[in-house]
Amino acid sequence: MDFLFSISGFLVGLLIGLTGVGGGALMTPILIFGFAVPPVTAVGTDLLFASITKSAGVLGHRKTNSVDWRVVRLLAFGSLPSALVAVWLLQGFSHDPQMVEQLVTRALGVALVLTSIMIFARGWLRRLGDQVAPGSRLSDLQLTCLTLLFGVVVGALVALTSVGAGAVGVAVLFFLYPAFSSLKIVGTDLAHAVLLTGVAGLGHLKMGSVDFGLLGYLLLGSLPGIWLGVKLSTRVPDDLLRYLLACLLMLTGLRFAL
Repeated sequence: MDFLFSISGFLVGLLIGLTGVGGGALMTPILIFGFAVPPVTAVGTDLLFASITKSAGVLGHRKTNSVDWRVVRLLAFGSLPSALVAVWLLQGFSHDPQMVEQLVTRALGVALVLTSIMIFARGWLRRLGDQVAPGSRLSDLQLTCLTLLFGVVVGALVALTSVGAGAVGVAVLFFLYPAFSSLKIVGTDLAHAVLLTGVAGLGHLKMGSVDFGLLGYLLLGSLPGIWLGVKLSTRVPDDLLRYLLACLLMLTGLRFAL
């Protein structure tokens, strides 16, 4: 069974490298459906998995100066406290495991559906942001407040489901910051995702919902998978793959939510 975890990690890593779709949206449902891992353990383990695997990407973006650290700080000011509160609430319901499992499962369904919608809407949101007349642009204060608010929402969502820091974050940043290049949007979102998944993962670790053996096997497969996916990404029609994954995530999310 253990080698199957590594194979799953490799396949998810390969898809991340090819399409850029976040690992949580793929890995957490696989762990729950494919391996019958309890939802809370799947989320907690995947959060640390995501933080570790995305760290290498942040180093690469840092070298190219494609991270806006001011936006990262704004997002983190909202998301990190929100994530810790969400984990604290989960821990408060730990006396009723069935309620916790139901809450995480339903939230995961919503997060997967939202992620699939954002994958489809990413280009449209960017074009919408570009088309807003300069005179009606958001003020600096409004933009700061909206960025903080988004951080609060995505922080709770990620802590409950391990999903949302990637595709949802990129789509919203495309709308809020249309002047940013695609590289800077991805780099900024990635840097924030590492912080958010790391803090939320540590919260789950304190709660006892991280399986380190499982984490090790997933990393063993995912790291070479991501490397290979990045190498192949210029030869594969990633838009087609991304839309197919979005359809799969939509169906999976509806399965969890209903």
